[in-house]
Amino acid sequence: MSKKVAVVTGSNKGIGYAVVRGLCKKFDGDVYLTARNEELGKQAVKSLNSEGLSPKFHQLDINDQASINRLRDFLRTTYGGLDILVNNAGIAYKQSSTAPFAEQTEVTIKTNYFGTLAVCEALFPLLRPHARVVNVSSMASAAIKKCSKEIQSKFRNPQLTVEELTALMNDFIQAAKNGNHESKGYPSSAYGMSKVGVTVLSEIQNRQLSADPREDIIVNACCPGYVDTDMTSHKGHKTIDQGADTPLYLALLPPGTKSPSGNFVSERNIKNWSE
Repeated sequence: MSKKVAVVTGSNKGIGYAVVRGLCKKFDGDVYLTARNEELGKQAVKSLNSEGLSPKFHQLDINDQASINRLRDFLRTTYGGLDILVNNAGIAYKQSSTAPFAEQTEVTIKTNYFGTLAVCEALFPLLRPHARVVNVSSMASAAIKKCSKEIQSKFRNPQLTVEELTALMNDFIQAAKNGNHESKGYPSSAYGMSKVGVTVLSEIQNRQLSADPREDIIVNACCPGYVDTDMTSHKGHKTIDQGADTPLYLALLPPGTKSPSGNFVSERNIKNWSE
């Protein structure tokens, strides 16, 4: 049996860093801290080394297909598979940003939805039986409630495919560029809609993998809560380790777990995020 391995995207700081810290303490295998910037990633590894922990580093930019492919090939060659994937990497514009809404929409969804999807499409073939995937989403996915009833019904379609979801995300981007997103039934929240995409994607992925011959692979989405990080301009009330609690809980669900599975989880509890 090959050694077990876990990967956390966007983990040189913030919640991802704390997830790596927790996995190093609780997971029986190698843990990869990843970052776009190799220097910052290696500094983060050294910082955890000073706590007596031994994460490994691999460069990963989720917006760069070549970078994703390098990680995929490395994992395949070195481990022959993957046991835990925590898709944590993401971006959010500051409320004070003066960037046009169309630009915020395109850039945010490119990273938070399309980047996460690209990582999944590359790494899912490596998932071993009993693998766990955690897509870090947000309570901001409640933006779906601000969509028109017609748009809501499309996102809530229990038979929705990844291709159809991607078409919806592209439709929102195009509507934002055209300046008619609100009249088409979308809210003025680029980050919220990017996380609607991540949460719905998680449901679809779990449904697909439940029919996969590899047994007991589970995908969940989660909200880490309002955490004191760069992304919240340090306004969050939770520490990064408190924010990492639910992602870690989901990443370490024991074999044979029936629930949560394909759910949106906050504070370790399944939440109905879209009602």
